[in-house]
Amino acid sequence: MRQAQRIQQQMETVQASIAQKTIETTSGGGAVKVVVSGDGQLKAIHINPDAVNKDDVAFLEDLLLTAINQGLTQAKEISNKEMGSVTQGFGLPGMF
Repeated sequence: MRQAQRIQQQMETVQASIAQKTIETTSGGGAVKVVVSGDGQLKAIHINPDAVNKDDVAFLEDLLLTAINQGLTQAKEISNKEMGSVTQGFGLPGMF
């Protein structure tokens, strides 16, 4: 029982640490940058003014989707890696 409590405390600590991390990704050669927190929250979108062309909004939308998805994927990978180190060897069903 103590071991389960210790693991839960470690998991909570790791989750808090992950939430504090930020991931920055870009697309379009830096035309679009997004910032995502380690817990998967989109925190910021930065668009280079030179990338904005009112006649090509679809291109800008594609750049945003690419950068956001990259950031979210990286945040998930970091979370899985760090949480996996806590639960490694315990074979907890449904966990990472």
